[in-house]
Amino acid sequence: MSVLAPAESPPAATLPWWRTVLFGMQHVLVMYTGCVAVPLVFGAALGLDRSVIAALVNADLLVAGIITVVQAAGVGKLLGARMPVVAGASFTAVTPMILIGQEYGLSAVYGSMIAAGIFGVLVAVPFSRLQRFFPPVVRGAAIAMIGLSLIGKAVTMTFGEEPAGGARLLVAAGVILLILALMRYGRGLLAQSAVLVALVLGTVAAAALSLTDFSAVGAAGWLGLPDLFPFGAPTFPIAGIVSMCLVMLVIFTESTAYLLATAEHTGQRATPAVIGRGLAADGLSAVLAGVLTSFPDTIFAQNVSLVRMTGVAARSAVVVAGGLLVVLGLVPKMGEVVASLPGPVIGAVSLVMFATVAGVGIATLATVDYARTDNLLIVSLAMGAGMIPIVAPELYDGLPTSLKVIVGGAITSTVLVAFTLNLVFHHLTRTPEELPA
Repeated sequence: MSVLAPAESPPAATLPWWRTVLFGMQHVLVMYTGCVAVPLVFGAALGLDRSVIAALVNADLLVAGIITVVQAAGVGKLLGARMPVVAGASFTAVTPMILIGQEYGLSAVYGSMIAAGIFGVLVAVPFSRLQRFFPPVVRGAAIAMIGLSLIGKAVTMTFGEEPAGGARLLVAAGVILLILALMRYGRGLLAQSAVLVALVLGTVAAAALSLTDFSAVGAAGWLGLPDLFPFGAPTFPIAGIVSMCLVMLVIFTESTAYLLATAEHTGQRATPAVIGRGLAADGLSAVLAGVLTSFPDTIFAQNVSLVRMTGVAARSAVVVAGGLLVVLGLVPKMGEVVASLPGPVIGAVSLVMFATVAGVGIATLATVDYARTDNLLIVSLAMGAGMIPIVAPELYDGLPTSLKVIVGGAITSTVLVAFTLNLVFHHLTRTPEELPA
C-alpha cells in the first residue's frame, strides 16, 4: 500500500465496530502528544505548578474531544465540517498567550481568548468565502511549512536534551522502520493500523530497555471535572484581544488548508458552507477554552496525514476518537497512561507524521503552474520567510510584541507572505497575458 494511497473508505462509510474503535484509538494516539504539548509548554513558560498544568491538560483534551465530535458529526447546519478531521490545541496560540499572561495575567489570557472565539464564530462564514485567495500555491506552502516547522519538536520528543544515540536512537529507528515496512508491504488492516502497531511494539521494546515510566498512573485520579474560571473572572485587555483575534485568523488559514486537502483526498466538496461550519467550530473551541482554561483548537495535521496514509476516511472513527478524548479529559488516570508513553516512540511516530505533512504540502505545490514565474516567486519567498524563525529566531527579538506574534512564527510568516504575494500578483495586478480579451 502506498503512503499516499487513495481513501479506501468514504467519510460516511460504516465500519465494523471493532475497526471503528481501533482506528479511533489510532487517531488519539497519533495526536495526543502534540495536543498535550501545548499546555505543557505554556505552563512551563509561565512557571505554573504541576497540579495546575495537569488541570490544563485535562481541559485541553476535553475541549479537543468535544470539537472533534462536532467537526466529524456536525451540529445541524451551524457547526462542523462533517469531515474525518481531528481537532487539537494549536501551537499558533502559545506564544501570544504567554506574552499576554506575562503582561496582564492569566485572567486576561482567557478573557482575550473568549473574545477571539466570539470573533471567530462571527467571521467564519465570511472568511470561508475567500477560498479563491487560497489556491494551491498558498495552501501548499502553508502545509509544507507546518510539517517542516514541527520536525524539530519530534526530535526533541525523541531525545530530549540528550545527544542522539544509544537505546533511544535504536527504539526510534525501529519504530520508523516498522511503520515503513507495514505501510509498504502490509495489506488491509495491518497496513491501516501501522502507526498503532508501531506504538504498541515500540513501547514494549522501550520497556525492555528501561525507557518507560508509568509510576504516575497509580497516583492519578479516576475522575477530574474541570473548574470554571479557576484563575478568576476573565479580563479583556484590548491588546490581548487584538493579538488573539489575529491568532484566530491564522488558525482559520491552517484549518482551511487542511479542510481543502482532506476534501481533495476523500472526494468531498469543500463548499464555502462546509468550510464556514468547520471554522465556526474552531471559533467555538476558543470560547470553550476560555471558560475551561484550555486552548483554541485547529485541525490537526498529523491526523490529516493519518487519513491519507491509511486510506481510512470514515467519520465514525473520528467520532470515536473525539469520545475517547473526552474520556481522557475527564479521567486523568487514563490520560496519564497515554502521557507516559516513551518519548522515543512518540517522537518517532510524530516524525513520520510531520514529515508526511510536509510531503502533502509538496504534493499540493506539485500541482502549481510554475511556467509563470510569479508562482515560483511566491513559493520561494514564502518558504524562505518561514524558515527564518526556525534558523534565526533571535532576529525578531527587538520587534514590538504585537508584531513579533505575527512575523516571529514560521507558519504565520509563510502564510502572510504567500497570501500577500498571491493577492498582489494574481488579483490586484495582472500581466497583459492575464487581462480579459
